[in-house]
Amino acid sequence: MSRQAILGAIRRGLRRGELPEDQKLGLRARLTAHPRHLIPARSQVPRPAQIALFIRNVEKEFGTVARVTDAAGIPPAVAEYLAAQNLPTAFAMAPHPELRSIPWDSRPLLHPREGRAEPTDLVSVQHGYAGIAETGTLMLPSSPERPTTLNLLCDTAIVVLRVSNVCGPYEDAWDRLRAEPGFMPRNVMLVTGPSRSADIESTLELGAHGPRRVHVILLDDDPAAIG
Repeated sequence: MSRQAILGAIRRGLRRGELPEDQKLGLRARLTAHPRHLIPARSQVPRPAQIALFIRNVEKEFGTVARVTDAAGIPPAVAEYLAAQNLPTAFAMAPHPELRSIPWDSRPLLHPREGRAEPTDLVSVQHGYAGIAETGTLMLPSSPERPTTLNLLCDTAIVVLRVSNVCGPYEDAWDRLRAEPGFMPRNVMLVTGPSRSADIESTLELGAHGPRRVHVILLDDDPAAIG
């Protein structure tokens, strides 16, 4: 079905005809200009404070963070986290070039498997596209190199994120995504801590609709972010 046919069906369902020309112009201008909303001052700080804010907000939302100085530190960080949580050493991993280049064989007891997550996978390792310091949120756009199932099916989600990809406000993260070739992916997940719900008797339950653990491994690749 064509785009015009879909929009026509929606208009008929709403019993509404074509938009007036001035409203069309206003919508086109908004889509073209990407106006920025009011940006909280807390995210407009020097880089070291921005990274500290991101870490603080991740931890405030029941996530955890480990910081490593180079890619060689990622396998030990993953191994230590899995051991501390009594989790298996086999995990589903995004087939992203940056994750593939990590020296996983330095820890032979780790068993990464590239591809989408399966219902039996307990742990996933995902590539973090961007972090948002304003709220401690991870931006995870879908792509063949970033399967969305890794963000949803596994009980524990580990996200490898470069410090240079941590932004202050949401607007900066969206600007970064808009600059990508082809721009909009099919799906963009904004993840702020583990999945949780307090719908039943106001009791907080982690892992209600997705991972009950979110662990971020921050790779220090931005000298300006070192305080």
